[in-house]
Amino acid sequence: MPLPVDLIRFLASVHPYDTLTEAELSALADKASVVDETAGTQLFTIGDDVEFLYLLVAGEVEILDESAAPLSLLGPRNSFGERAILRSEKASRTATVLADATMIRIPAPVLVDLIASHAAFAKFFDRSRRAQSKGRDLALVPVAEVMTREPVICPPDMSIRTAAALMHTRRISSVCVGGEPDFIGIATLRDLNGKVIVAGADPTAPLSSIMTEAPLALPPNALVTDVLHLMVERGIGHVPIVEEGRLVGIVTQTDLTRAQAMTSADLVGRVAKAGDATQMARVTAEIPQLLAQLIGSGSRHEVVTRLITDIADTATRRLLALAEEAFGPPPVPYLWLACGSQGRQEQTGVSDQDNCLILSDDVTEADMGYFEGLARFVCDGLNAIGYVYCPGDMMATNPRWRQPLRVWRGYFNGWIAKPNPEAQMLASVMFDLRPIGGDRSLFDGLHAETLKAASANSIFVAHMVSNSLKHYPPLGLLRGLATIRAGEHRNQIDMKHNGVVPVTDLGRIYALQGQLAAVNTRARLEAAIEAGVLSTSGGADLIDAYDLIATMRLEDQVTQIKAGQPPDNYLDPATLSDFERSHLRDAFVVVKTMQSAAGSGKGALS
Repeated sequence: MPLPVDLIRFLASVHPYDTLTEAELSALADKASVVDETAGTQLFTIGDDVEFLYLLVAGEVEILDESAAPLSLLGPRNSFGERAILRSEKASRTATVLADATMIRIPAPVLVDLIASHAAFAKFFDRSRRAQSKGRDLALVPVAEVMTREPVICPPDMSIRTAAALMHTRRISSVCVGGEPDFIGIATLRDLNGKVIVAGADPTAPLSSIMTEAPLALPPNALVTDVLHLMVERGIGHVPIVEEGRLVGIVTQTDLTRAQAMTSADLVGRVAKAGDATQMARVTAEIPQLLAQLIGSGSRHEVVTRLITDIADTATRRLLALAEEAFGPPPVPYLWLACGSQGRQEQTGVSDQDNCLILSDDVTEADMGYFEGLARFVCDGLNAIGYVYCPGDMMATNPRWRQPLRVWRGYFNGWIAKPNPEAQMLASVMFDLRPIGGDRSLFDGLHAETLKAASANSIFVAHMVSNSLKHYPPLGLLRGLATIRAGEHRNQIDMKHNGVVPVTDLGRIYALQGQLAAVNTRARLEAAIEAGVLSTSGGADLIDAYDLIATMRLEDQVTQIKAGQPPDNYLDPATLSDFERSHLRDAFVVVKTMQSAAGSGKGALS
């Protein structure tokens, strides 16, 4: 490896260096160095300045956290050291050569320059910076994502009047002209106005007489910025999208406006005005597109899931209002609450419903029929618009979860006093309750009382900790990722139950120990650090791990959506780069370490 040509060849075989030109690779090789280190050599330790990004060519390097717990064991083609460099801080890890190693050292300033000047490096090494980007840069979106597919095509001999009537009926501003597969022109409302109404062309004449022949077109992989430049430069409002001579879509100013305006607020507004579940379903069907848009714009995972959950909250409140219109005003105050992912404001492109009803203690047996009907109306409506029934029947349609406040208080007191397996499971679910619609005062006192009583019962807390360890990260024995061995999802990772859920469970435990009111997982971790329940360093590591796992889960769902598939929670690690697999495994190791600390009784601060 000492020869520059070998260094260049190796770099060119590793992503993202493979995106560099030959000249750029040569320049990088001049600044980098190749070193051999023997087993036992400490490359840097906690508190050191990290001067290089290390890229392993051969051998093994072990990364330890501040408590000397192993975070990862890296092999060839893996990088390390970028964490401190990108954060401009001292090392918070120790890197030690475990087996004689050859590695490439890239000076920290060189890495920073590469990230600043090359998008591939920014995406590869600086996930946190990319995740924090604000807003959607519509100009950089491929036109295939915003174009109208299957545009209206009229034969050239169709009369102008017939085409005009078609545009009016379809509420469109243009029609494409041609047969299949030939595309020969476009006619717009501007053509009708200028050539027929103003210039007096015969409306019975063929459409071809007023169309624009061979209009300016772009391919589907062009960017929206290309469309905008074309529209501004040529003073046009319609751009056909053509691939290999075939018309595949059209982009209009209306399409661009709609793409920019399609936000969670847009969907929330339409759901809030829906007259029934059928109308709501048309809106919620756009959630996958919104998810793809938000992730594509670099929005952070906790922002994305919050915005997606807001739509479910609005739909629930709208269904409650429609139920009251149908059944009349409620006989006593009530409160509809969500638990599960909706309760934590962590819904993704795949969500079922988990909910319950707390009724005023003034409710009578005669009143219960009203609330049974209301629960059925809302749960059926949620199912119809995409939030499928809970397989465990944790819904307000189940009489057990539709009770007066005094019964709910008894539920929680009983679970805390006798934490058998069922009690642990139910408490885990119900500690994630969040009010959605109705009288919030029915929950405020109950929530505070329950947190206080639960945190004071050491036996209950111990059982809850034990219950939280039933979901574990997918770590293999040989430094790999443990995938599902058989069935439909063979060789995949369950990014929900083995990815985000272990962190969700830890967050709930910290909230319980600290009597923290937060329900959202990330908010719980931040509050636990602030309250001293979770150490600053351990909490930062766990948040970083959670961010990576949750983001990769959402990104994989977006990949499925763009491929025309329904999103799920299963990720094939073979689709990841070496870098991504290594860092995903590191994240899982952090979660496992924190689980071990919780399970050993040492606590989150150890």
